[in-house]
Amino acid sequence: MKECNRCILTEKDDNNLVIDENGDCNYCNSYDFQISKLGDTSSKKLFLDNKIKEVKSHGKGRKYDCIIGLSGGLDSSYMAYWLCKIGIRPLVVHLDNGWNSELAVKNIQNICEKLNLDLHTHVIDWEEFRDLQIAYLKASVVDIEVLTDHAIKAVMNKMAKKYNIKYSFSGFNLASEAIMINGWTFDKTDFSNIKDIAWKFGRINKFLTYPKLTFWNKLFNKLTFNLETIHLLNYLNYNIKDAKLVLKNELNWVEYGGKHQESLFTKFYQFYILPNKFNIDKRKVHLSNLICSNQITKTEAKRIIKLPLQSEEELSFEKKYVLKKLNLNNEDFNEIMNLKINNHQDFETEDRYWKIYFKFVKILKLK
Repeated sequence: MKECNRCILTEKDDNNLVIDENGDCNYCNSYDFQISKLGDTSSKKLFLDNKIKEVKSHGKGRKYDCIIGLSGGLDSSYMAYWLCKIGIRPLVVHLDNGWNSELAVKNIQNICEKLNLDLHTHVIDWEEFRDLQIAYLKASVVDIEVLTDHAIKAVMNKMAKKYNIKYSFSGFNLASEAIMINGWTFDKTDFSNIKDIAWKFGRINKFLTYPKLTFWNKLFNKLTFNLETIHLLNYLNYNIKDAKLVLKNELNWVEYGGKHQESLFTKFYQFYILPNKFNIDKRKVHLSNLICSNQITKTEAKRIIKLPLQSEEELSFEKKYVLKKLNLNNEDFNEIMNLKINNHQDFETEDRYWKIYFKFVKILKLK
């Protein structure tokens, strides 16, 4: 079994893994390429300085300079702190999908109070969201988190339009998220996929309250209201250990024990559903990113990956909690876990709409 010399990915994680003559895998090479496109330190500083000036200039006379999403996790929390430190006035948006941990709620409240931030919390109707999650479980597709990420994007677009905000800052960063195995996630913006899965496997499929961005919404935004997203952390010397220390000292932020564990469902999804149904351990890409960004050694990553995801007692407790909240019994859940795995592409996607659109644009340009 081939293993990358640099990170901890192997052919077991992706049977299409490509190892080059130096022993590096295609994911590490892709990481290097994405980082190189950002330029050197001075180029990144120049870009960010100019962009900050642009954002502040646009915000003059308005209530907010930009909009940001805040989950209470490390990346979004540090982003909020850094923006406030340089005098940016963000509107903070949080999506409550019913799965926030108590610690996440406390962290968000604490951050907003200490930084004097306006917080807009969008609460999704629980019965509708529960039905969507069960539909995804029954559809047996890998990326159940599409539902939350799509709704966040839809709410942020709605609020940006309401306050005439042109800029959005995102906590996504290459340092910890550039590497992702092909097939482990799906397009978070594809509402056609969500709708088809909901219609085939759900009971509530009219989307009365669920925030959505359809193809037509996105096309309209593209032509009339294009919210520019800036991946702030890519232009900083972003180090996870340093960021945690700053947040703890400055904002009394409390960490969760792992990436994206501010959500109780995400934690169960990554610690139980993914490894047991899809044979996926998300720690492998998280640690591989940190190796490539020189924040951890391969030796240390290999030590961590050998540790159990969670104790049996913790996992049992969380499984009971999640099933009770979803109104599923053990028999129903075991049946779902044993269903044949499907690809997201087995259901309708927006690809055909975009192909028609770009074909039409090409024809217009030729004329």
